[in-house]
Amino acid sequence: MSVYDRNNVFARILRGEAPCKKVYEDAFALAFHDLFPKAAVHVLVIPKGEYVSFVDFTESAPPELQAGFWAAVATVARQLGVEAGFRIASNIGPGGGQIVFHFHVHIVSGPRP
Repeated sequence: MSVYDRNNVFARILRGEAPCKKVYEDAFALAFHDLFPKAAVHVLVIPKGEYVSFVDFTESAPPELQAGFWAAVATVARQLGVEAGFRIASNIGPGGGQIVFHFHVHIVSGPRP
């Protein structure tokens, strides 16, 4: 597992040092529009904490953060109006296509723009 980089773009977004087009925020997660959308709806949801990947998050995050994060993902899908049909994806590690090493999920729905 990689060491968490506190200067990654998502860490900077969480600290308010980098901009984002916010969709949702609570004590557990922040959701914002992807800069390079792959579909009509493409939103990222990141946990509030230093987790490199899904594996790191599930092994290290306290249960209340894990539950709160997944509840936030469901809330965001409802707010986006896509709860009837969407995909959740998370790239894990360089071999899985992960580019930003802060755990995040993509909520994707609809056709490509």
